[in-house]
Amino acid sequence: MVDVNFHIETSLQQLLTPEQAFAYQIIPAKEEADSITFKTVNNNSSLKQELEIILGKKVQLVTESKENIQLYLNKNYRINSASKSQSLNYSDDFLLKIIDEAKNSGSSDIHFEIFELKAKIRFRIDGKLIEKFVIPLSEYPVIINRIKIMAGMDISEKRLPQDGRITINTENSDFDIRASALPTLHGEKMVLRLLSKDTNNIQLENLGFTDSELQSYRESIKKPHGIILISGPTGSGKTTTLYATLKELNNVNTNILTIEDPIEYTLEGINQVQLKESIGLDFASTLRTFLRQDPDIIMVGEIRDVETANMAIRAALTGHLVLSTIHTNSAWATITRLIDMGIPPFLVASTLNVSIAQRLVRKLCDSCKKEELVTASLFPKKSAIPSNLKKHFVPVGCNECYHTGYNGRKAIYEIIPLDDFLITQIKNEALDVDTYLAEENIATLKANAYKLIEQGITAIEEVYTMLTD
Repeated sequence: MVDVNFHIETSLQQLLTPEQAFAYQIIPAKEEADSITFKTVNNNSSLKQELEIILGKKVQLVTESKENIQLYLNKNYRINSASKSQSLNYSDDFLLKIIDEAKNSGSSDIHFEIFELKAKIRFRIDGKLIEKFVIPLSEYPVIINRIKIMAGMDISEKRLPQDGRITINTENSDFDIRASALPTLHGEKMVLRLLSKDTNNIQLENLGFTDSELQSYRESIKKPHGIILISGPTGSGKTTTLYATLKELNNVNTNILTIEDPIEYTLEGINQVQLKESIGLDFASTLRTFLRQDPDIIMVGEIRDVETANMAIRAALTGHLVLSTIHTNSAWATITRLIDMGIPPFLVASTLNVSIAQRLVRKLCDSCKKEELVTASLFPKKSAIPSNLKKHFVPVGCNECYHTGYNGRKAIYEIIPLDDFLITQIKNEALDVDTYLAEENIATLKANAYKLIEQGITAIEEVYTMLTD
């Protein structure tokens, strides 16, 4: 019988490279002081002898069905033409091997973590953390110091957080890495954010807009001045939407300036500034300087405080197009947030072109998703389930998606362009506009989430938090 939940412990998994596991069709099951037990289809002496030579330990083989071995291999090992060894070699190039594997697997972040009894490395893939390596406690400080040297950090400072940057240039790739060190109870935790310089695939058409949403958004960004605000939690794809917008607006006749933290993509023809608050280079002060640089379009990484908000308003009032992000739960909540920050309602109404909220959701694997009937118990209490939603799909897991049930991610949007009615409502601080938005067919995040469920693109569990009333 197939055990679909079978999972190899990380310490066992890294005994083999993915290539070795697939070549020998073996799964590590148990490691002892002087021996290792493997599950395999071919329990023969020649395989046993070859493994003992490679691993330097006695090997025990346990027979397992071919179906199970293939399932366990696909679920626990990722292999592709560019994959690297999963066993760690603590030489000078070990870090490059880890980074290369993270990049090939589509990881956005690498976490180096130390605890009382072990240290480990985790990759964030499709928004979820996956444990990849367990490393000896004695080697952990060496690894952290190596990263600090590459990132230009102070290796003698272990009591305070530090930030740094690493540039990777190889024959096949060219990208930057933002490094962040944080002192914890048992040592320093290090997180590496992989920042690709490749913007070829960043297009507004590829992000997840519906046709009507894309048309509405493009009309808003074509205006010569005003503010475009995108809201959402960390990791919801706001910055990618901004970059795709800048890429569309970028031409030889336009002066575009950005202040970012960090600079995630390098865009040719755009003047990008890296935030550095330790020397006073923050969003507000840089915006003041931008206004003396004859800009046409300004991108501010995030509106964090009232000073930055006021500078963005001022830039928009003086004839500039300003793009930025803000942390709110919905597109309309962005407007109330600005007013709560102290921005006069008439200024918000006069400068805001469009307010957008967005989220990233994982897409179900088309090869294995399973259709089931909808029941009320699957949804949050008192949620208004659409009457036409009779069936939904659930994740299963197969070889195509490495048995996660999901393959890739998609952004969903809530877009509110400001028209005359909404401008009047904001000026009068009459902010209850739900009925009007519904009449204008403005799709909320919740409505778009229900559409994705109905279309079988994502699962209820993936958008559950958006379905509350």
